[in-house]
Amino acid sequence: MNQRFETLLSVPLMFEYEAVLKRDNHLRAARALPRDVEAILEALAEVAIAVRLHFLWRPVLRDPNDEMVLDTAANGAADMIATFNVRHLRDAATRFGIPTVRPSEALQLLGV
Repeated sequence: MNQRFETLLSVPLMFEYEAVLKRDNHLRAARALPRDVEAILEALAEVAIAVRLHFLWRPVLRDPNDEMVLDTAANGAADMIATFNVRHLRDAATRFGIPTVRPSEALQLLGV
């Protein structure tokens, strides 16, 4: 049985997504233009659940650019964090009772 999953999004996390996706090396690898990234982010904003950050748990992680992922997940009471960056987020997320898994594992858990 397929489960429904939802994406949580905060303003700082959206800015981080934009900054990462618009890096020259990522644009080249995806054969994309900045306007393509903007279209994807607009579509994401339409379907994601907006999370207001009432508490910032920083600094917890080595990479300050990862902090908004944890802040969004903790403030949004996320069921899990799906990321390729498991190693950097797992220990901190576990303190909030949020499992951190790779995207392929998340899809398996959700029955997709």
